[in-house]
Amino acid sequence: MGLSVNKDTICTLVGKETLRSQAMKYDAIVVGSGPNGLSAAITLQREGLRVLLLEAKQTIGGGMRTAELTQPGFLHDVCSAVHPMAAASPFFRTLPLHEFGLQYIIPEVLAAHPFDDGTAAALHRSIAETTASLGVDGPAYRRLFEPLVDAWPLIEGHILGPMLKWPKNPLELSGFGLKLLQSGKQVASRFQTKQLRGLWSGIVAHSMIPLDALTSSAIGFVLTIAGHRGGWPIPVGGSQRIADALAGYFQALGGTIHTDSPVTALSQLPESKAVLFDTSPKQLL
Repeated sequence: MGLSVNKDTICTLVGKETLRSQAMKYDAIVVGSGPNGLSAAITLQREGLRVLLLEAKQTIGGGMRTAELTQPGFLHDVCSAVHPMAAASPFFRTLPLHEFGLQYIIPEVLAAHPFDDGTAAALHRSIAETTASLGVDGPAYRRLFEPLVDAWPLIEGHILGPMLKWPKNPLELSGFGLKLLQSGKQVASRFQTKQLRGLWSGIVAHSMIPLDALTSSAIGFVLTIAGHRGGWPIPVGGSQRIADALAGYFQALGGTIHTDSPVTALSQLPESKAVLFDTSPKQLL
């Protein structure tokens, strides 16, 4: 199963001089085709603007790329492989990505942390199954996560979206925010067994900051809640399928994509009212 539109039909390969000489004017140009760049381009295009999306590489997707890295026909995700936030994202849920070939596999066991003695702690999609597998730590896990999972629909728009207005549920949001301020180590101290401490630490490690740093627990809470709400989906055919579906929808709205188009100076871009960069600060500077 896959997107019926392939790279050759969704991408026009152009050079810097061609970009500069284009007569077409755009309302906005988005540089970088990672998930944020694609989402920004879709948002603007859905509002009736004329949008150009530029990607330096030969394929779109940023960290959502899949390639034949070993043998022909064997697909490997180059960066990301499992996508909890694809299921949790309020914005993604507004997009008809299934119409552009995107399908997910959502396993019942989302993650596992193995130990040298042959045992493992597992995060199940079901809170009840996760709790039952954690022994003496089961009740503590349920007390910590069940209220957060239940309250998630009331606060997800503020956690995963722009907080530009007063929340409708300030108590739930502030309570959740206080938990996010904790370090991953502080939360782990609530647990008695190495199994749950190991499982929790592995999830918190996605923050890529020290486990004893304040707010390092935030990503652990969000990923765990996302797992219990919508699972940790794996795209059928690889992460590239998410990028291809986003690109297919963007183009169906009338958007334009150019790959193999590195941007090194604003002067090489066509005329536009705004330029958005889905890059790191270092690349932008």
